Amino acid sequence: MGESDRYPDYSQPRRRLTLGHDGNALMGLVTINIIFFLVLLTIKVVYFFFQKNEAVFFAEVMQYFEMPAQLIKLSERPWTILTYMFTHIGIIQIISNMLWLWAFGFIFQELTGNKKLIPVYIYGGLAGGLVFIIANYLIPQLRPSVSGAVLLGGNAATMAVAVATTTLAPDFRFFRNLNGGIPIWVLTLIYILINFAGVVSSGAAYSLSHLGGATAGFIFIYLVRKDIDGSIWMNNFYNWFMNLFNPDKKNNSANLKEKIFYNTDGRKPYKKTANITPQRVDEILDKINQKGYHLLTDEEKNILKRAAEEDL
Repeated sequence: MGESDRYPDYSQPRRRLTLGHDGNALMGLVTINIIFFLVLLTIKVVYFFFQKNEAVFFAEVMQYFEMPAQLIKLSERPWTILTYMFTHIGIIQIISNMLWLWAFGFIFQELTGNKKLIPVYIYGGLAGGLVFIIANYLIPQLRPSVSGAVLLGGNAATMAVAVATTTLAPDFRFFRNLNGGIPIWVLTLIYILINFAGVVSSGAAYSLSHLGGATAGFIFIYLVRKDIDGSIWMNNFYNWFMNLFNPDKKNNSANLKEKIFYNTDGRKPYKKTANITPQRVDEILDKINQKGYHLLTDEEKNILKRAAEEDL
């Protein structure tokens, strides 16, 4: 495999995902965050309607969404290590996080396809949560208050997406017509400064959790460049789970591909010659959008090359 195959030219245009596209991971992430926010906001309004103060709302409802730093409490609510990264209670917090997530996530999705964004987000959130717990136990000033320390919000996860995007394409530029454009690392630096300015008063554990998310984003891209893709198992698990409700989907898909895309008549057994059809080319382009160019097989790359030569 040559260097051009390992690291494709990300400047080449690719088919863009529309907002309503079934595989738009960015839209899915934003939607999940907004749904969590609206559900909690509705519950909060109901509590206020029955004249229950905010402390009661946090004690009875938020404990099932926010992640506690104390391991005993976390063992009672282990799912919160996932739910916290989708949970926002302030309108400014969710607007800010979603805008930054959209800014970096859109670029990341354009460069890598559609299968890596959600894993990076989740890895960043998990790393941020782990660092938050460790910081509360190891920093002497924080240890006495560990029982009341909680973490919520997608800051660490969004930070992972931002750093992963910048690590992947540090030369990417915005507004190219303005004196050559603005490098993406400038936008990332601005985001980091704004982010840490907002949490500096909250304590060291929150700042360190965001650094944990950023580190996860960097490590993810570093490993991808070493041909270790941490998103594969997560996507395989998702596909396996979805196929539980449609067990014949895989077999039908394989048979359909065998019938439409290969011509085996009059040839030796196991020797297949791929037909170049608009359907086949569209499927490969969709795969690029979903997984990235570097995961194409040699046969698929050859089909794209032949299609370009034949001007299909």
